[in-house]
Amino acid sequence: MKDFKRTLITTALPYANGPVHIGHLAGVYVPADIYARYLRLRGKDVILIGGSDEHGVPITLKAKNEGITPQDVVDKYHGIIKKSFEDFGISFDVYSRTTTDTHYETASEFFKTLYEKGEFVEKTSEQFYDEANNQFLADRYITGTCPHCNSEGAYGDQCESCGTSLNATDLINPVSVISGNIPVLKETKHWYLPLDKYEDWLKQWILEDHKEWKPNVYGQCKSWLDSGLHPRAVTRDLNWGVPVPVEGAEGKVLYVWFDAPIGYISATKELTPDWEKYWKDEESKMVHFIGKDNIVFHCIIFPAMLKADGSYVLPENVPANEFLNLEGDKISTSRNWAVWLHEYLEEFPGKEDVLKYVLTANAPESKDNDFTWKDYQARNNNELVAVLGNFVNRALVLTNKYYKGVVPALGELNDTDRETLAEIASIREQVEKSLENYRFREALKFAMDLARLGNKYLADEEPWKVVKTDEERVKTIMNVCLQITANLAIVFEPFLPFTAEKLRSFLNVEGVNWEDLGRTDLLAAGHQINKPQLLFEKIEDSVIEAQVQKLLDTKKANEMAEAKAAPAKENIEFDDFTKMDIRVGTIIGAEKVAKTKKLLKLEVDTGIDTRTVVSGIAEYYKPEEIIGKQVSILVNLAPKKLRGIESQGMILMAEDADGSLKFVAPTDAVKNGSEVR
Repeated sequence: MKDFKRTLITTALPYANGPVHIGHLAGVYVPADIYARYLRLRGKDVILIGGSDEHGVPITLKAKNEGITPQDVVDKYHGIIKKSFEDFGISFDVYSRTTTDTHYETASEFFKTLYEKGEFVEKTSEQFYDEANNQFLADRYITGTCPHCNSEGAYGDQCESCGTSLNATDLINPVSVISGNIPVLKETKHWYLPLDKYEDWLKQWILEDHKEWKPNVYGQCKSWLDSGLHPRAVTRDLNWGVPVPVEGAEGKVLYVWFDAPIGYISATKELTPDWEKYWKDEESKMVHFIGKDNIVFHCIIFPAMLKADGSYVLPENVPANEFLNLEGDKISTSRNWAVWLHEYLEEFPGKEDVLKYVLTANAPESKDNDFTWKDYQARNNNELVAVLGNFVNRALVLTNKYYKGVVPALGELNDTDRETLAEIASIREQVEKSLENYRFREALKFAMDLARLGNKYLADEEPWKVVKTDEERVKTIMNVCLQITANLAIVFEPFLPFTAEKLRSFLNVEGVNWEDLGRTDLLAAGHQINKPQLLFEKIEDSVIEAQVQKLLDTKKANEMAEAKAAPAKENIEFDDFTKMDIRVGTIIGAEKVAKTKKLLKLEVDTGIDTRTVVSGIAEYYKPEEIIGKQVSILVNLAPKKLRGIESQGMILMAEDADGSLKFVAPTDAVKNGSEVR
């Protein structure tokens, strides 16, 4: 493993349209902070870079919905996010944002360099355009019916019902989110990064040269590379973002995926005039801390951008984590299903390290994991209080009791003493190996094992009993306990910095040096320690119950919101209603449509004729259950082909509060063909 002169650590830029939650912390910021603090303790040249991602369509949509400007949105949330990180103790050397002048200049220069080198491919294509608002529509500004599952409200980039990735032009009946009008297709010019040009290089660089990357990272990269890479647009038609700095690009900005990672560079520029030594010197090691949803951008796309420029170093590692769920359910900002960092800091003052400990001990390093408030309580009470806090308190209280806080001299050692001191000496190698390989959960376990060692040693040696018969022996016991305590103040510094600071104040020592970890003479005989306080306190059931209830209230509110009837649509004239010919008919045949989850092919006797209707009700009714069922059918709807079947009408359904569909039908049998008035 190469010994680099310096380390540049970047953290995924949180999107500035909402606060930070525990999923962000577990996936990115807690492990990045641990790694940065560890390297600083070793005296390494290291910088930790962060900032807010402030461009993109979701921010413009939020601004439109709230009747404010995009700048208002990002100013609000950047402030909340930045303060939350500061209060939580994430030790950024700089926390910037992508709306600074420095970033605009840096992103523009980066684009121009690639443009002038001929690295982009210029393409003209047809995209949806809102004529009422005179603007091209980004993917999220378009909704319609999904061509795969027939669900309404699918976005131009993805159907959230079936999860299928889409192109906006795939949508059935597309509508502009801005005006509600049907958009038209219009030609527009954009610049593309030809990722396929770098495919062979990326295969060598990742699949051959970086086999040491985490399996989840390596595997996702391999899947993308095996599928083949394609050019990707680096510009889009939008009025919020970094303007494309070339002629003929008026009304276009840099695509947020291209713009955001350049934010790492611009933030470093703000931090130091020597920014180039971190970004352009081969003696610099770059590590990206991200969540799994950003793997492709940081392992394939951003490296291709840096390679295209030719002057930057490439990431040495990208130790991405998987996702953290909450109480068995996926964290969702739109549903408010999250533990927000700024709220946690208000409701649990002084417990920053408790959350750091729980998120590290339960980190989703190789698979998705789950945060529960019961586990949070158990880890606090059974590990931080009962193991770490208990040992430290007993060791320091006994020292104050027997020696008025003065460290006693080490006397003659027995076999247990020697074995214990040897285990202390081995702790540094164990923790270092884990941290160097980005196994933070394992490293934390080794740190806590040192506290467990102290508890066992103290319980086995029982100085409170030995003091009655052998005072010299007690001095040795307490000296060993104090050396363990001093080592705990070092080993927990990367993981629990507030706790380590408290511990050093108890021991009356200043500063900490990683090279001292494992030494068994950290506290000299005669050194005066201070009176201790409790490192941690038990968390009662009532506190946890309140947090669980808060989530249950959120879930109930979501259910009520979903159950609330949609507002009435705009008034229509009576003549508009009379144009619809709705009849009562009877289903005389039903079967599933092949290769679909939602569609049934129905044969309906309308009293006028027998016709075929394709209906998206397969999730709620089995074919055999509905034969003979009377229904309401719109018989004068223009025929439409669905999955190759011509559908001649529409069955009227009512959507219940839980999303299920129910037939709109007469309560008593009537003659087929009866009109619904």
